[in-house]
Amino acid sequence: MSPTSPREPAPPREPAPARLRAIPSRLLAGATLVADRLVGERLAAEGAHKWHFAVLLTLAEAGPASQAELSRRTGIHRSDMVAVLNDLGDANCVRRDPDPADRRRNVITLTAAGHRRLERLDALVREAQDELLAPLTPGERDELTRLLTALADHHGPAHPRPNGRP
Repeated sequence: MSPTSPREPAPPREPAPARLRAIPSRLLAGATLVADRLVGERLAAEGAHKWHFAVLLTLAEAGPASQAELSRRTGIHRSDMVAVLNDLGDANCVRRDPDPADRRRNVITLTAAGHRRLERLDALVREAQDELLAPLTPGERDELTRLLTALADHHGPAHPRPNGRP
């Protein structure tokens, strides 16, 4: 097949062996891929990504913060936080002001435009969650969230991330 010709459709996949399909870490990894894709596609359609959403949500819930505090609260690496805040600042979603207690650092504050942006992104994330969890009843969704929260709490907020990124 030449590089310019259309790809052949992939042959139907054989189901994985039952033992493989029953390994929790494998199931979580597969669900994570789908969840990331669903959220990522919806946010990208609005010119955003999950880090924008995380920063806006954190500022809305916890109030103004330094870049270092935002990095710790969101799990976004400090070197990546600068780019995220530049994006959000360019869109007038956040404001950077000198910290009155330490003029060497900035305090990041959510703007009215940032609140509106968060509302839109939050709706998109909820839509993605609904699509991801479509086969589950409301009770099963609550139970899944409870179980995943127990795992996350057990392994702690500082669990290792590849390259220090979320």
